[in-house]
Parts: sequence; C-alpha cells; structure tokens
Amino acid sequence: MPISSFAAVNLGPGAFEVREFPVPDDIPGDAALLQVEACGICGSDLSGLHGRAGGEERVFSRGPHIMGHENLGIIYRIGRKAAERWKVKEGDRVCLEEYVPCGACAYCRSDDYRFCGTRGGEIRYGGAPVSLWPALWGGYSQYLYVHPNAIVHKMPSHILATHAAAFLPFSNGVEWAYEYGDVRLGESIWVQGPGQQGLAAVIAAKAAGAGCIIVSGLTQDKRRLDVAQLLGADHTLDADAHPDPVQQILDWTGGEGVNVVVNVTGGGKGCVDQAVAVAHKRKCNIVLAAAGRETLDLSTLPRKKIALITANGHSYRSVELAIQFIASGRLPMDQIATHTFPLSRALEALETLAGIRPSDAIHVSIMPTVN
Repeated sequence: MPISSFAAVNLGPGAFEVREFPVPDDIPGDAALLQVEACGICGSDLSGLHGRAGGEERVFSRGPHIMGHENLGIIYRIGRKAAERWKVKEGDRVCLEEYVPCGACAYCRSDDYRFCGTRGGEIRYGGAPVSLWPALWGGYSQYLYVHPNAIVHKMPSHILATHAAAFLPFSNGVEWAYEYGDVRLGESIWVQGPGQQGLAAVIAAKAAGAGCIIVSGLTQDKRRLDVAQLLGADHTLDADAHPDPVQQILDWTGGEGVNVVVNVTGGGKGCVDQAVAVAHKRKCNIVLAAAGRETLDLSTLPRKKIALITANGHSYRSVELAIQFIASGRLPMDQIATHTFPLSRALEALETLAGIRPSDAIHVSIMPTVN
C-alpha cells in the first residue's frame, strides 16, 4: 500500500507547518528511501528562525523546504545499483552527509567534494525546496529521499539514535582540530566556543594526544564547559570573567602558548587577536571555523609561524572517525544529546538550541513522530 510521510516544512523565518507528502512507490535504481530515526539540529538550522542574508541565501531562498541535514535512519527501499554502490541493503542503518555532489567535477574527484555546486546551485539536504521531486529532502520528516550522489555512511546498530545523530557536528570538530588544525602528540590547543563542534574538537584533540587542551566559553556555557572537562579538557575558561585571557593561557602553557586554535564562537569579539597573542612561536594553526565578523591588523602579527585557516565543513574521513568515537561507548553522550522534539515542535526545538528558551541544550534532535 502507498505510504505517506509527515514532515515539518519551513515556510519562512520562524514559520513551520506539518504537512503530509506521498512517499514515491517508484524510485530510480541508483537511489533509495530512508526511514528517519532521528535528525540532529545544526547551528546553521537557526536560519529557520531568522532567515539568512546576503550571498548565503542560496537554497534557503527557494521557498518552503523540509529542514534537517544531520540525517540518521534505516534503509526502507533501495534500488539494485544503489545497493551495489553503497554496499547496503534494506534494513541497514546509515547516516547521510548534507552534500549532494555532482560526482564528476574536479572537486568531486578529490577529497573536496564539499565544494561542489550542482544544477545551477547546491542541492543539500535540509535546503532543497519541496517543489523538487520527491520533496523529501530534509530530516525533519519521517522519510527521506537518498539521491544517487548522496554520501552514505554505515552506522552501527547498537548506538542510541539520539547519540548517533550527533555524527555531523562531531565530524566538523574532528575536521577542524585534527585535519585543519593538525594537532599532534604533546601539543597545546585552545578551543574557543564549547558548542557541539567545539566539544568534538576536544574529543579529537584528546585522541590525538594533545598535551594541554583549553576550552573557553561564556558564563551561560557553564554546563558545556563542565562537559568539556569530562571529555578531557585540562582547563576551562569563562570569557565573561576573563575578557582578556591571554596571560592565563600563557600561564597554563608554561609561557609557550598554543599550537592550535579552533574558533567556533559564532561571533566572538577579539578572539582572533587573542589567538595570535598566545600563538606558539614554532607553530600555530588558527582555524577559523565560525569566527564571526572579526578584524585583524596584519601589522601586529609577531614573528611566529602562524597559519590562519578558514575551515569549511567536513571530509569523508572525519565523518568515519566521528562515528567511531560515538560507537566506542567511551563518550558521555547522555551529557551531550540533551533534548528531543517531535515534528510539530520544530520551532520550539530551534528556539531551545538558540537559547531563546532557557535550557542547557547541547545537541538537540528532531524525532520522526508528529506529536
């Protein structure tokens, strides 16, 4: 019998409506359908509250769409070619990256498929309009279309769905601390911002053998800073109480400074200048993953080996590593996966993550139930 899928459709800033969509009986032989188990909410999803401005509008300006790109679920239906390509079958548990690359350009022939642009603009999960067949392009839904060019990862079945749904923010933290930041055994790292990605950067730095891990946040981030310590941070710092933390960080590192800085503040003030001030003279990779609108006077740069690196998304390898970290059972995932909401409360879920509704939320998931 034909089935349908309920989904929370974003109609515009702060406007959601639960709609019912047909689940296609026929899908291409190189595609699949996913029965969603959970969809994590990313910080970029907060565009569903207030929209986006300037050149970032892209897919978000195409009209009503089903949000959600941290997608986890069970293969409900799959074509023969897709099963052969992804090495999965119906009933297998998988997760999807947000990218739908073309698979043929120079970017896609490298590890940088995340930079691919297709069909006159990017198709990404959580952003494509419902007018694009078959409408099911976001995880705030009960079913999801798996495009032939989707990036699919197997997910172990023993992990709780709400824990597994954190795979993408974790992969970002791994990418930014380990791949971009190149944190190494015995080195020091300062993570500016204890959100989902910042905490994942702590996980990656600890696994890489960092000798000193420092995490800073605001007074309102106390619980997140406590979780950072559970994950292996050696020192945490309240930036509200220490607006100029340079001397404190130099003290913690014996005057040597740090080898890596990961900025995931989302709009800190003076954080880049502070990162330069505590840079180790032999090497410091300053990774600007979410630095906000900061400025830097290049004439103030010291005679140190400093690299300023703009970070973009994640790689296939970092997603696989993130899955391994979550699957290990060694992380306090109950302290990280803090909130779940049904489809009908998508707006409340976003407001909770944004801090509009008071909470200690870290990672929030939408579950595939209507109420």
